[in-house]
Amino acid sequence: MQVTETLNSGLKREIKITVPAGDMEAKLMARLTDARDKVRINGFRPGKVPVQHLRKMYGKSFMAEVVNEILNDSTRSIITGRGEKAAMQPEVIMTEDEKEAEKILAGGADFEFSLNYEVIPAIEIKDFSDIKVTRQVYDVPESEVDEQVKRVAESARSYEPKGGKAAEGDRVTIDYVGKIGGEAFAGGAGTDQPLVLGSKEFIPGFEDQLIGTKAGDEKQITVTFPENYQAAHLAGKEATFDVTVKEVSAPGELEINDETAKNLGLESLERLREIVRGQLENQFGSMTRQKVKRQLLDQLDASYSFEAPSKLVEAEFNNIWAQVNRDLEAAGRTFADEETTEEEARAEYMRLAERRVRLGLVLAEIGEKAGVTVSDEELQRGLFEQVRRFPANQQQEAFEFYRNNPEAINALRAPMFEEKVVDYLLGQISVNDVKVGKDELMADDEEAETATKAKPAKKASSKKAEAKAEAGEAAEAEEPKKKAAPKKKAAKEAE
Repeated sequence: MQVTETLNSGLKREIKITVPAGDMEAKLMARLTDARDKVRINGFRPGKVPVQHLRKMYGKSFMAEVVNEILNDSTRSIITGRGEKAAMQPEVIMTEDEKEAEKILAGGADFEFSLNYEVIPAIEIKDFSDIKVTRQVYDVPESEVDEQVKRVAESARSYEPKGGKAAEGDRVTIDYVGKIGGEAFAGGAGTDQPLVLGSKEFIPGFEDQLIGTKAGDEKQITVTFPENYQAAHLAGKEATFDVTVKEVSAPGELEINDETAKNLGLESLERLREIVRGQLENQFGSMTRQKVKRQLLDQLDASYSFEAPSKLVEAEFNNIWAQVNRDLEAAGRTFADEETTEEEARAEYMRLAERRVRLGLVLAEIGEKAGVTVSDEELQRGLFEQVRRFPANQQQEAFEFYRNNPEAINALRAPMFEEKVVDYLLGQISVNDVKVGKDELMADDEEAETATKAKPAKKASSKKAEAKAEAGEAAEAEEPKKKAAPKKKAAKEAE
């Protein structure tokens, strides 16, 4: 096998490989000889089939197997032997001439092919001693636990149908149809919808107009969607809702005690408080983690400047760009609505893709040198966590998907590895803990910076998208879910 480098420019490489026809013939004959003892052909005793007869019958298919074996084995061995790491699976270029291909399969010509690939650049890991981050810590007070426990208890509160008019605090069950300009709009209708008046669950002005209604009433409600409403086609517009009140119920006494906890499936109020506190601490801890990680990655980004493999950047950009356009479409917005252009947005997200690829390579190198690994047990736990996010009737199917798709498992392993590298780095750098209030912790410290930059989609502006990619699930706590019409729930209901 002759290996010749035909291109070495930056990170790009092209290697030409020539396998002499004689070597191909030898590999083919070895396969035919091995097959002679295994195949059963009418008219011949086992093991007595002439090799040339086998070649006539199976020569081309066996030679095709030889070609595939050479491609698979040589691709790995050649790149490894050169001391290089390919950024992505190399592109294999072979002859497209049918006559030439026939000659190769017949054993009458050398097998020539080329490998095109980009290498992962050599990264020299720098000292971490200069990296300093501030970790904002919020101690959840008992009053916040009390407030959340009260909300939980409210969800379990009983209601009893009553006669007469609905008052604030009562629960009404309604059917409604929303219209703009006399035309019903998608997502603006509901049936048997329970609504506690005064809960501010629906858009402003909706609940107030139901106070004083009673079961059987039909009422037309007029409201105006907020200017900053997520669904752009509804924002700022006046809408009418034809509402039918089907039932009015009065709330029972709100009790917060062991019995309330038991109604929720817990053994005691103390256990309920323990769970609520844990959830709050996890929520705010995720915000803390997100901000610390962003500081760390910002400093790593400033410390490392090298050419990133273009194919990796292109793949990352395509993922980001697809999400940006999905977000814009879901919100009913355009680049013009976000005060930018598609060209400016592409340039910004390309910069983001380059940053993420560089940081990914740096973290991978740091992790490899530090011996960071994701154990099978950790991966299994992560898999179960991922599968649990699916509806119960889809979990087995999801589990089978991951089990049968190595690429999906690798996609699951990658963020787990990254988080472990971040944990390793936080143990090496200077971390200064600072007690803060909830508002300070929840404040987006990037807002002032992003205000002067193009933001192709509010839901996925560059910093938002960057935070989601770099902080994983913690980023979900960064931006509260937008509300929909007339309910303040998932925006897709109104879209």
